[in-house]
Amino acid sequence: MSKSRITREEALTFHLEPVPGKLEISSTVPMTTQRDLSLAYSPGVAVPCEEIAANPETAYDYTAKGNLVAVISNGTAVLGLGNLGALASKPVMEGKAVLFKRFADVNSIDLELDTEDPEAFIAAVKLMGPSFGGINLEDIKAPECFIIEQRLKEEMDIPVFHDDQHGTAVICAAGLINALHLTGKKLEECRIVLNGAGAAGIACLELIKAMGAKHDNCIMCDTKGVIYQGRTEGMNQWKSAHAARTDLRTLEEAMDGADVFLGVSVKGAVTQKMVASMAENPVIFAMANPDPEITTEDAHEVRPDAIVATGRSDYPNQVNNVLGFPYLFRGALDINATAINDEMKIACAEALAELAREDVPDEVAIAYGRKLSFGRDYIIPTPFDPRLIWRVPPAVAEAGMATRVARRPIVDMDGYRHTLQARMDPTASVLSSIAARARAAQARMIFAEGDDPRVLRAAIAYQRAGLGKALVVGRESDVREKLETAGLGEAVRELEVVNAANTRHLDTYKSFLYERLQRQGYDAQDVHRLAARDRHVFSALMLAHGHGDGLVTGATRKSAHALRQISMVYDTTTAAGVAGVTAVLHRGRIVLISDTLVAEWPDEKDLAIIAQRAAEVARGLGLEPRVAFVSFSTFGYPVSERAEKMTLASKVLDAKGVDFEYEGEMTVDVALNPEQMRAYPFSRLTGPANVLVVPARHSASISVKLMQEMAGATVVGPILAGLDASIQICSTGSTVNDIYNMAAIAACKIGVAR
Repeated sequence: MSKSRITREEALTFHLEPVPGKLEISSTVPMTTQRDLSLAYSPGVAVPCEEIAANPETAYDYTAKGNLVAVISNGTAVLGLGNLGALASKPVMEGKAVLFKRFADVNSIDLELDTEDPEAFIAAVKLMGPSFGGINLEDIKAPECFIIEQRLKEEMDIPVFHDDQHGTAVICAAGLINALHLTGKKLEECRIVLNGAGAAGIACLELIKAMGAKHDNCIMCDTKGVIYQGRTEGMNQWKSAHAARTDLRTLEEAMDGADVFLGVSVKGAVTQKMVASMAENPVIFAMANPDPEITTEDAHEVRPDAIVATGRSDYPNQVNNVLGFPYLFRGALDINATAINDEMKIACAEALAELAREDVPDEVAIAYGRKLSFGRDYIIPTPFDPRLIWRVPPAVAEAGMATRVARRPIVDMDGYRHTLQARMDPTASVLSSIAARARAAQARMIFAEGDDPRVLRAAIAYQRAGLGKALVVGRESDVREKLETAGLGEAVRELEVVNAANTRHLDTYKSFLYERLQRQGYDAQDVHRLAARDRHVFSALMLAHGHGDGLVTGATRKSAHALRQISMVYDTTTAAGVAGVTAVLHRGRIVLISDTLVAEWPDEKDLAIIAQRAAEVARGLGLEPRVAFVSFSTFGYPVSERAEKMTLASKVLDAKGVDFEYEGEMTVDVALNPEQMRAYPFSRLTGPANVLVVPARHSASISVKLMQEMAGATVVGPILAGLDASIQICSTGSTVNDIYNMAAIAACKIGVAR
């Protein structure tokens, strides 16, 4: 599998732009009028203060406490980098906070404590207890992490969870359940070897024993070998708890005949000889990061019957903590839990294991570019499975209620599951799906505007992300100069620069273009200027002759100009079935608006074509299209000739017998707001529209730009749909990330006529 490569410059830029860091605070209530301010602060705020003073439990009703987790570290064990200190750990903690929000809609704030004294750390965290619904400890070195977590669990009345320990343990347990299911082995009968006696290793063994593994069947190893009863060197109370009665002294000896190997240690700790000595159908979880104890390839070379998992995303069966901590806290917060106990962790593991055994949704298969099904290469769900949010937290919550740590038990579990489904933000999964599919496609992407630094940086990002080969149209000297100015001089060796002045294909391109344009007023000299000097035309000719798989342009010239130049090579008219579809992403919703690029004033037949193209794009993005023909009137009122074509467009689709939902004409609020839609029970839409077809290009443009500027919506597109080639046109205000996203869309061939 291709591997994404991220440079220091890219990582630093990501954390610097558009503003420093990865977090911001936004208000959930209006703060525009004097009355708003009076209610939010003084004097209105005094009322909930009095209620909470009288009944502390109401803090969960009147404040954000019930959905707020603190991610806390002292920076003594930052990733694999060691003791970098509290301040240097902040980027990691911010990252953990945004993962909470992305995957489980849990609000989170990072706190870095500048102390290596466990007592000072404990005191600081304990004093902050009233502020939060839960505490996620992170990147604290052993053995202090054991002391800190245990004390805080004992002394605080909210969940305290050290993810470096228990997060890995939970996902490891989920994978192990399914690995043993496939091999027909029972946990209580398995010989298990664990290498790596740090926080994660000890937590893995403790959880597996809580699930039924026998103490005498479990061997723990560290850098000095087997941890056995009577050993004194390098021991502590946490290792001693897992010391085995055994004559085995080395990892190699322990591996002989073992059913299961769990590694949270270092690269290369396990040899092929060790794997070969294991029992039939061995289970190998080589979870060291960034490189496993043994690679999947090396393990399978000597033991094809092995089930192998690693911590890496470029191998099957990734043990990824993001499958655990967001959903554990989601379930715990929703019952106002006092703790996250072993039963809740086991429930999380079992729910994950069960989910992996079920049929995988199409949107997950689309995201990964291949069909996934339960088996030796799929024993753990993928992080982008949309069912995680409503399958795992209920299991955690039920376990919490059964073990009496729930202050507010959930009465209606079905209703709770539906609430969780509504929390799922489709925008992030759509963009992740596009990137994953693009990586599988490995498209040769033509970047037409090689004289623009944004385009060059996007081309580099495209290639380094493993999406495919970037072909940059421009002059080599100009590209080099632009990259050096941007601090990316070394990248010039990575990119393939294509220059019309020295390509051997120019005569072929000109002959093709002359044949297309000779009866449209263009002579041979005109054609030469277009093919040799216009980057849009030249790039389109490259694509038309199979010298690339996709094309991105438009960052330096207005989209109308770029489209006109491309039309020299391809038919881009609405009559040919072409339309522009813009995706607007805002507050967890995606709405596609069409036509934003091609048709100036479409009639009902054009509108029907536009609706079809937009529906195809929606499906390409993993959405089931619900199309609304929108206007300023709804189902005939008020009467207007200008709205009539929107009604007629529906009738055109009736005659075509299309396979998606559509309705109209209607106003935007009726199309998007379920409450407004209820006034029209005869509507054919089964839910809020996700595709809006508007009366004219100018109204589409106004709508998109208004949402972008006033609401801060993310805009992707316009996506050019209906061509028989994969071409996407950016806007002149595009950022590097916007251009990169459009290249990924082009790589996925979203909108290409079938």
